[in-house]
Amino acid sequence: MIEKKIEAILKELTLEEKIGMIHGSGLFRTAGVERLGIKPLYFSDGPMGVREEFQNDKWIPLNRGDDRGTYLPGGSAIACTWNPSLAHKYGQILGREARARGKDVILAPSINIIRSPLCGRNFEYLSEDPQLAGSLAAEMVKGIQESDVAACAKHFVANNQETNRLHVDAIVSEKTLHEIYFKAFRDVATKAGILAVMTAYNKLNGEYCSHGKWLLNEILRKEWGFKYLTVSDWGAVHDSKEAAEAALDVEMSVTSGFENYHFAMPLLEKIKKGEISETHIDEKVRNILRTMFAIKKLGDTENRKKGAYNDREHRAGAYEIALESIVLLKNEGVLPLSKNLKKLLVIGDNATRLHAHKGGSAEIKALYEIPPLLGIRNRLGDLEIRYARGYYVPEKETSARHWQELSLEERTEMENRLNEEIKAKQREYLEEAVALAKDYEHVLVFAGLNREHDVEGADRKDMRLPYGQDELISEVLKANPNAVIHILSGSAVDMSAWHGRAKAILWSGYLGMETGNALADVIFGNASPSGKLAQTFAYALEDYSSHAIGEFPGGKRVLYREEELVGYRHFLKNKVKPLFSFGHGLSYSEFSFSGFTHEKEGNLFRFRFNIKNIGSFDAAETVQVYVQSEEGEPRVLKAYKKIFLKRGEEKQASIILDEDAFSRYDEEAKRFAVKKGQYRIFIGTSVENIIYRTEIEV
Repeated sequence: MIEKKIEAILKELTLEEKIGMIHGSGLFRTAGVERLGIKPLYFSDGPMGVREEFQNDKWIPLNRGDDRGTYLPGGSAIACTWNPSLAHKYGQILGREARARGKDVILAPSINIIRSPLCGRNFEYLSEDPQLAGSLAAEMVKGIQESDVAACAKHFVANNQETNRLHVDAIVSEKTLHEIYFKAFRDVATKAGILAVMTAYNKLNGEYCSHGKWLLNEILRKEWGFKYLTVSDWGAVHDSKEAAEAALDVEMSVTSGFENYHFAMPLLEKIKKGEISETHIDEKVRNILRTMFAIKKLGDTENRKKGAYNDREHRAGAYEIALESIVLLKNEGVLPLSKNLKKLLVIGDNATRLHAHKGGSAEIKALYEIPPLLGIRNRLGDLEIRYARGYYVPEKETSARHWQELSLEERTEMENRLNEEIKAKQREYLEEAVALAKDYEHVLVFAGLNREHDVEGADRKDMRLPYGQDELISEVLKANPNAVIHILSGSAVDMSAWHGRAKAILWSGYLGMETGNALADVIFGNASPSGKLAQTFAYALEDYSSHAIGEFPGGKRVLYREEELVGYRHFLKNKVKPLFSFGHGLSYSEFSFSGFTHEKEGNLFRFRFNIKNIGSFDAAETVQVYVQSEEGEPRVLKAYKKIFLKRGEEKQASIILDEDAFSRYDEEAKRFAVKKGQYRIFIGTSVENIIYRTEIEV
């Protein structure tokens, strides 16, 4: 029925009207066709919430008072929940807010694999593991699309760095693509019914992703059966003919002059000259119309969901996600802190810094953001809390004179002066913090990165903490060995200078508007931490596979010579000891396991076991199932389950391995196939902490 309606509309459209539908006619919208009741398609950035409103043709905010939104945790935080139901809740919140703001397509989730800890957008991404990323992404998409909004997974594909992201050529084998980098995209397309996919800036094996006939036509459309909207990343199209003949539907960009886009007048002229067939344009319009019908922008428009934003349910959801994403990396009896302590010292710029308004396209005009220090005050009330900034974060230098007006000598003098001022400030802040740490029994240090380092468009230079924080943490620990260290970052940082002496280390990604409340509840024992690392934390940068082979960030090309050995796979295969392993995360409680059995149910294997909370806190444990196909190959995550238990409670739980757990991509046959034989099964609470082993015959 809908297909007949689409064909009827297509016959009514002029070529010029079709062209208007396939390119931006604003920074975040396409053109509609008013005479046929086709409205513009409205997009919004959204991995951490719906972005504020901009002028149609300029990157200048409208400064409206009604476009503040719920600021959600970032992808690398959500992944640490290992909780598909919370991923679904994230999607529901994002979809409802997008719909209430009049958006049709929300540019989320961001599901590229974390290949290197240095990628500037890792804070948006879910994991180094495709199974975890794919399972969470699928739930995100389902949640978003409940509100008649199209989720748009990005960036398809191999956008694993920001350095030279507009033109770098990622050279990746077909098997590696299918096993690692396609997995999450394949899951949202084939299991979650996603309605939009965004192409990446970079090239893949010599061809821009936005022009990719193999990538878009063969893989996405033909192999995965995707029939809905594809949109370029903003400014990712470079040629009218190449992109038109690929299965890209809409070109968006970062400039005005919309009629000059590759899919605008240049494409129209080529069609009129007979250089490009109009049938390509018809297929793009079909996909756009099909998406519009799916979100009820056409057809059953009266029953389209209305959405909501900034309501209590959304704020509660943001808190719940933040709480479960906090990872307790280390604890030698220091945490949780007593709520009855007499006084407290809080150190660190990140205790008060707000992060929502920066980071690139993930920036949010938040309804509010509670930083850690405010969250602690919220929870502890009338308590003596002393704050010391600890490390100095220099503001960007502004001058009445443009830098080009300054001579080389003047610029050098200015830089030297600034460097001396920065060093003096850092020394002043450090000495104050260390002196205070000696006088306080209870000390919290909030350190890590900020939006100058976790940001779209730039990769980090190294894993070290900026602003002299390693020295600060080391000196504070000398002054007070029981100081609790919290590290905020989008991905792994180097802790080698001080982790051995720290007794308690917490880590989190960007936690959203409820950051302070969630952290305070974990630190003071109102809740037990249950987050697990979704990426490996190494001792040194060269421990990661992409850096061990010298292929990050590359030059014009970056060779993925590590193939499938990304993240923990590399650490296991090459026996490299990580600082904190994939899946690691401690609890305030303890758990015992017993009664492991398994049985075959058709093509499935079901593993049963008993788990008991033998500690003093209500808490959750995430049980992870890894499969090893051959001797010498690394075990890989294939299933997991997060289990909540009250103190003293015991449950029988089960986890299923389906055919996908035993399928590998066959490059000759061009498909996944189950490989018969013996498989080793490892069940544990991290990739390293294995509590049960067995073998099965497939």
